[in-house]
Amino acid sequence: MNVKTIGIDLAKAIFHIHGVNEYGKCLFNKQIKRAQMISFFANLPPCLVGMEACSSAHYWARKLQVLGHTVKLMAPQFVKPYVKTNKNDAADAEAICEAVSRPNMRFVPMKSSEQLAVLALHRARQGFVKVRTAQANQLRGLLAEHGIIIPKGIAHIGKHLPEILEEYENGLHGTFRQLLERLGEHLKALDRQVQELEVQL
Repeated sequence: MNVKTIGIDLAKAIFHIHGVNEYGKCLFNKQIKRAQMISFFANLPPCLVGMEACSSAHYWARKLQVLGHTVKLMAPQFVKPYVKTNKNDAADAEAICEAVSRPNMRFVPMKSSEQLAVLALHRARQGFVKVRTAQANQLRGLLAEHGIIIPKGIAHIGKHLPEILEEYENGLHGTFRQLLERLGEHLKALDRQVQELEVQL
């Protein structure tokens, strides 16, 4: 089989692949299971393989390069104009196959395992920061309902919350105090996660 270019529409379990020869004639447009990917591409001569730069794309790019294929990743928005019919997996794979062979296409650099690890650290830190901010806002809102105002900033909560919990003349119910203590501990844990990831980065 004289395959020159292949477009892969990635998925979790079932991938759609579209292959053409040097003249652009379709040789196959079919589905393969995730477990069949390596054996399928191992039996093909080295060719140009295109994929959208989405989840798992960098993993598969590295795997297929080891097999001798030239792999190029593209941002999904640059592939979209090449979809000829209604959007489905087969049409997407065909569009990817066509887009990867365009001379003016802009490609996404393939990331190494180390680069992906650093990006994962950044994403994890961003997630902890988001949850920490939400937790801080929740604490402020709950206290405001009791007429207690804490200035914005994580440090202010860490400073004022112990004082609020120790002040028994502010009229806070015992159950509510326990909840505040629990939320405060959770906030500390989130803040600790953010700081540890910042050190690691």
